[in-house]
Amino acid sequence: MSEVETRKYTGAFGIVASLLIIVQVPLYFIYPAAPPDWNILTRSLVGITGCTLFLVFFTGVRQIVRQVDAGYEWVGSVAQVAGLVWVAMVFVPQSMEVGAAISVDRDIDTTTEGPFAAAQYLMQGGISRLLMALFAIAFGFAVLRLGLLPKWVGRTAYVLAAVNLTFLPAVYFGDDAADFYSAQGWGTTASMGALWSIWTLAVSISIARSAGRVEAATITGAEREHAEHATA
Repeated sequence: MSEVETRKYTGAFGIVASLLIIVQVPLYFIYPAAPPDWNILTRSLVGITGCTLFLVFFTGVRQIVRQVDAGYEWVGSVAQVAGLVWVAMVFVPQSMEVGAAISVDRDIDTTTEGPFAAAQYLMQGGISRLLMALFAIAFGFAVLRLGLLPKWVGRTAYVLAAVNLTFLPAVYFGDDAADFYSAQGWGTTASMGALWSIWTLAVSISIARSAGRVEAATITGAEREHAEHATA
């Protein structure tokens, strides 16, 4: 697959994946008390669908880095692996939430109640924050070093990484979901998910748009080479 096609598909899958996660986040807040099962099942299905599409996005990021400069493929691999493991960390707690909603015969807040709630804290909090930060650092480094996207992409990636890392100590501040800064707080989980999705949406649009610039540069380069051969 050419670099132009890789950028088009990576951007497209990233856009759809980001939009799905953006839709998912508000579903956690539409009920002030324990949500009904349909809400938990719907938001989980939306989330895992978005994360499945993110698998293509992360793989595409690695491929773009390799196509721009094969010598930096290891950086692209770090970004890809961080993204893939992050998806796994999302799948597990989503499965726990759905399992709790189905198995318990009353409405519960599956993020804080039920047999699997406490097991989700680190996966939705600290582990996810570390993996997002690792992806952002590796991706930002590749962008700024290789110039494969506008500089704002690389710079905001570093900012995103820093913000994620500031939530690591939240594990020491209890598990009240109503608190902004706690192991399961809305700042540690939902707000970071929203910020991540908005950022990946902007980046995905930039990747998709970059396909046109790469294609134009390729055509210009081919025309220049043809002209040089014709005058030789």
